[in-house]
Amino acid sequence: MLNNKVSKAVRLAIAFGAVSTAAFSASSFAAEEGVDEVEKIEVTGSRIKRVDMAGDLPITVIDRAAIELSGESSVSDLLRNTTFNSLGSFRPQSGSSAQGASSVSLRGLGADRTLVLVDGRRLPKSTLTGSSQDLNFIPMAAVERVEILSDGASALYGSDAIGGVINVITRKDYNGAEINIGSGRIEHEGGDRENGSVVFGSSSDNASVLAGASWNGRDIVYQRDFPWVEPGGSVYSNNFTTMAQDEDGNYIPGASNFDFFSPNATCEGIGDENFYRIGDRCGFNFAAVAADEASIKNRSAFVKARYDINSDWSVFTNINVAQTKSFGRYAPGLDESAYGPDQIDADSPNNPTNPDSPLYDESLGMEQQPLDFWHRFAALGNRDNNLSTELKDITFGTNGMFGDVAVEFGGRKTINESHNVGEGYILRSIARQYINDGTYMLNDPYGAPDEVKNAMRVTTSRTGKFNQEEFFANASFDVMETDAGAIQAFVGFEYRTEDYADKYDSLSEAGQVGGSSGSSAGGDRSVRSAFFEALVPVTEGFELNFAGRFDDYSDYGSDFSPKVSARYEFNDDLVLRASWGKGFRAPSLPDLTQQPAESADSVTDDRTCEAIGQDAGCSSQINAIVISNPDLQSEQSKQIALGLVYQLTDNIDFEIDYYDTEITNRIRAFGAQYIIDATDRGDSLPPAFTVSRAPNGAITELVRGFGNDGSLETSGIDFKARSSFDFGDTGRLTTNFMLSHIIDYSTDGGRNFVRDPEVPQRRMNLSNVYSVADFDFTWNLNLIGHQYEDVEITNGNRVGEGHIPTWITHDLQIAYNTEWNGKFSFGAQNAFGKEPPLVASGGRPYNFDLYSGFGRIMYFNYKQSF
Repeated sequence: MLNNKVSKAVRLAIAFGAVSTAAFSASSFAAEEGVDEVEKIEVTGSRIKRVDMAGDLPITVIDRAAIELSGESSVSDLLRNTTFNSLGSFRPQSGSSAQGASSVSLRGLGADRTLVLVDGRRLPKSTLTGSSQDLNFIPMAAVERVEILSDGASALYGSDAIGGVINVITRKDYNGAEINIGSGRIEHEGGDRENGSVVFGSSSDNASVLAGASWNGRDIVYQRDFPWVEPGGSVYSNNFTTMAQDEDGNYIPGASNFDFFSPNATCEGIGDENFYRIGDRCGFNFAAVAADEASIKNRSAFVKARYDINSDWSVFTNINVAQTKSFGRYAPGLDESAYGPDQIDADSPNNPTNPDSPLYDESLGMEQQPLDFWHRFAALGNRDNNLSTELKDITFGTNGMFGDVAVEFGGRKTINESHNVGEGYILRSIARQYINDGTYMLNDPYGAPDEVKNAMRVTTSRTGKFNQEEFFANASFDVMETDAGAIQAFVGFEYRTEDYADKYDSLSEAGQVGGSSGSSAGGDRSVRSAFFEALVPVTEGFELNFAGRFDDYSDYGSDFSPKVSARYEFNDDLVLRASWGKGFRAPSLPDLTQQPAESADSVTDDRTCEAIGQDAGCSSQINAIVISNPDLQSEQSKQIALGLVYQLTDNIDFEIDYYDTEITNRIRAFGAQYIIDATDRGDSLPPAFTVSRAPNGAITELVRGFGNDGSLETSGIDFKARSSFDFGDTGRLTTNFMLSHIIDYSTDGGRNFVRDPEVPQRRMNLSNVYSVADFDFTWNLNLIGHQYEDVEITNGNRVGEGHIPTWITHDLQIAYNTEWNGKFSFGAQNAFGKEPPLVASGGRPYNFDLYSGFGRIMYFNYKQSF
């Protein structure tokens, strides 16, 4: 019976994608030699090791060979291009507070609903977000394979595992040494990349060690170097706006009419081509100087060691030290006086309505009056941000046997810190004073003395940490024997502490820095978790799996996550599977602890419009305070999955899975407009979210933040197929096909967002590898489905407008395996230089999270094994 079960496992393993090829050969060899004990394998989605590797959950494996054939040089780039990253995900970008971070978002549910593990342990969260994990901390050279569980798994792993789990398995039992070097160049200026690694390992009968260093990086890419980028026209240039008046004719500070204008002296006259005329106002071409993608440089060193004390007990350690450095450049600093008490007085030398001012322009036809300014401090230089993050991660543990019970226990400590220094920012108090009194003239900013410009500059700082300590213990054992096989069980306990801080400099916190803002956050908590799993064979071909986990958080409360799955082997070629489970996402420490921060929000409020003398329906800006919400509760989820695996022939198999996920009590941001409308209707809101008004009805302050409200639902189908044909001396052709198709993506029971802008219905990968003699030829096809450019809702029905076309790219590679154990690889990603669909998204000309604007990427890699 054992050998029969092993042979079935090997035959179906590729279809299920449960383990690597190396694991197949180990099991097969043991069976052929007639060994009574066959090595059991643990895969992502189950804590129970088993011989039969055709699991009951949908798991996709990217092994080392597939990683090398992809041409990717980092784990983040590798995962971003999978079909499960349905709607794209965050990558290093200039102009973001999370400039150097990289994440992945399974099912389009968000990076904070995707759990990333390394060897079954949580990857620490990013100090830059406090809620998602940074993939840059995973050294590519240490990776043996990546297992993607495309199903909820809070019953096993706890919080965040709603969209699925990515488990990065690192190498072990490696003998020898390996050196990798590589470089690449994008089609446009900048963006050159480099990568390399050194790995060596040695093992004996009772010990093994693996150590290495890995590095990769990409240079900065500027917006101006993309052919589709048009000149930016920011109103933060050298403009003025008039101020609203009350019924007595008094000017109201902070109540701009947003009627932008600029005389010639403050636009064409300052002698910088980036300031240019747009009708009555002046525009600033920020695209000429700002970066599109920040530079990124990752460095890491790692050690993985194991020592067998005797035949039953072993000790192990994993150590990883990783550093990421990133440089981002923004357009020069900016400021305005339209949202506060400051203004340009009527008699200021910088007021173009003042007849005694060198800026005076009679053609404006305006009486002398105070004004607001909107200025770009280009004379002070660009804003440059230098970010450095560093992770130290160490795990010690032991495992062994107490009789027939396999146990493991150990501890882990991670120290994750970041430092960000920003140069070229504006000290608002001094800048506003100098503009009003004429020390800094708006018609001659470049003529300002150095001491004046230096007095207006400020260097910002931001330091962060997300440290963890973890203790774990677990045991696995056979409960009893039945006619269908042994009932197996796994129980475990974990205790984890989290210590988070995100500290901005005092001037940024106080809102005194032009072109920058931020509010500090910080806190700590502990988590106690207990979990179990049981595998119950009902018949020889039918088994049930029961799992559950209880997590108790010290700050918000506790959650219990159950899961039930079933697997039925209908015959030697067909396996059916199904699962049902619940999950949760704990509120993040930033959401619970962020300090209040000011924000200028644009809203529509008729009473405010009336108070400032505007028509009803006008758009006005109000002073908002963004706060944390210590009363946040966890999100809840329910998942259903159904699937089958079928081996059509000895050479062809396929897999199809249906998923349905519903998230309730969703953690979401309550926007200013929503709070105003809800208050007017008398709807319930979290008590801290308020609207304050002046006696004349104008909004003086609004408080907003995160709360629990509403739901998110998504469902879809994943299809995978694989074929392999051996043509003898003429070669072998292997093909892998993957398709992810979204059926529904909606919130609060409303309409389906599929094919709305930024919500493609499908993603597809087709990989073909033809190997002959010492050569491997690879062709990969990648597809992102079409979307509407815009949608309108008419009589409750969606009407799509425009068309974002299906985006198809081709990757090519040729590899040569030398007789001296070397391997040369030459390739091109997006070989035909397909441009991204140029439809504006998130303030950029295209969807930066979903598409790549690099064009053709030519690369070279060399690997030498010893």
